[in-house]
Amino acid sequence: MSLSDSREDVTVPVLPGAEPFQHDGGPVGVLLCHGFTGSPASMRPWADFLAERDVTVRLPRLPGHGTVWAELQKSRWLDWYAEDQRALLDLTDHCSEVFVMGLSMGGTLALRLAEQHPEIVKGLVLVNPSLRSDNKGMKVLPLLKAFVPSVKGVSNDIAKPGQDEVAYDRTPLKALYSLSKLWRITTDDLGTIKAPLLVYRSAQDHVVEDSSGRLLLERIGSTEVEQHVLDRSYHVATLDYDAPTIFQGSWEFLQRHSQLAAG
Repeated sequence: MSLSDSREDVTVPVLPGAEPFQHDGGPVGVLLCHGFTGSPASMRPWADFLAERDVTVRLPRLPGHGTVWAELQKSRWLDWYAEDQRALLDLTDHCSEVFVMGLSMGGTLALRLAEQHPEIVKGLVLVNPSLRSDNKGMKVLPLLKAFVPSVKGVSNDIAKPGQDEVAYDRTPLKALYSLSKLWRITTDDLGTIKAPLLVYRSAQDHVVEDSSGRLLLERIGSTEVEQHVLDRSYHVATLDYDAPTIFQGSWEFLQRHSQLAAG
């Protein structure tokens, strides 16, 4: 028996609550994109809200997420993008109009999808999207990632008690370095985006700095841009006190920009 024959494929179990979600509803579709080190759990209430209103929903679990942080160390931004892109293209098979909504890095991926697929993405709703970091440690990250596997994580930045985004308590540095590459390529092409944009930004965000939001508004090519500040929520606002405001706002955004009947 060869060594390869003796190996068994080991599948890392998905954490409870981190499973992907999909719902087939009406002709308007929404792709929901979760954030870095997070999981679909951070977006599931939003997905349920839209599904209850007959919106067709896709909420994938990105590669390396929702299991153990060492799995994320093995994946790169192209893997995460490819998973969301597959879900986006799947929506086009079921829907006549498709929108993308994202949290944190999910917002970055949503923007990249709009840059690469302007003919598909009809509108964007973003919550605390990330496009850069002001952390001085990012300057040494290209070197540091070769010696330090991970650092303390930034999960569950939520003001509301009792919430859990099912995220990692460690941040793998090779994956973080890959995320920084996604930031650069997405930022470079922001001017090509013309789709309507709705942004929610938390006044107190301990993960994504205000500079990301300013960069987005400075460079986005959309002529219709609306931003709302959330006063009661931290970074994972989709599970926080202002979540109902986000969900209702996204529903009204769909009504304005799609074939959905108002009311």
